[in-house]
Amino acid sequence: MTDDATWPTEAVDYVQAIADTKLLLGQRYGEWMLKAPNLEDDISGASNAQDEIGQVRQLFRLLQQQGREESWLESDRAPDEYANAATLDEAAETWPAFVVQSALTDRAAWLLLDAIDHEDFTGMVQKMGQDEYFHLEHHDARLETLARDQAEDVEAALERYFPDILAFVGPATYGSGDDPLVGAGFTDRSVAEIRGAFHEHYVELFAGTDVSVPPLREDVPDPDAWDETRRRVGEGHVAPDVVDQLQGVSNREFLIQ
Repeated sequence: MTDDATWPTEAVDYVQAIADTKLLLGQRYGEWMLKAPNLEDDISGASNAQDEIGQVRQLFRLLQQQGREESWLESDRAPDEYANAATLDEAAETWPAFVVQSALTDRAAWLLLDAIDHEDFTGMVQKMGQDEYFHLEHHDARLETLARDQAEDVEAALERYFPDILAFVGPATYGSGDDPLVGAGFTDRSVAEIRGAFHEHYVELFAGTDVSVPPLREDVPDPDAWDETRRRVGEGHVAPDVVDQLQGVSNREFLIQ
């Protein structure tokens, strides 16, 4: 574990991507909060959204300590300055797609966060892990049910979201000897190791069902095209109207000075 007060630049970007992904997760949970197929899922979505936003606040506080301006984090960013996982750029159109979208993204964000080995995160990650345990257990239970009842929809959603979530985790070329954050002592697991654990979880989850998990291709994402800062391939981003909601643009006239 490093004792440096200032994180490596790559570490700041890494945490920014986790924070922005959690911010968008909270948004997507909120959008489905009253559209889920039953009251239990409505309540779970509301709870998950609250947890994610609480975690974002803590991560933003650490990012401010590393030089990121509060105004930039909260309200002064353009859509292409958000480093969220590309899986969340667009709202899911169906319930099975939303469950796959949120499940894959939530687990990937947690695995990246849990890999951090720095004193600034001591205690914080453990507390977040308590929240995430219930998120991930709920996701897996819903995926198992959907795999039985709507296998084709689940498999289609996996095919859609898997390349983008692998880009968020990072390229296969970031092994233990080549991952800059492992080398800097900021994380204790390489991207390659996280990719393997992530893929294995879903292979085991869907074993015995009619759902096939996409293969863990080493060329996805293409390391030459991968944007390490935004953890994606390509120039896509979340829609401007969603950014307006995240930044509370429509509510600014009601602020009490």
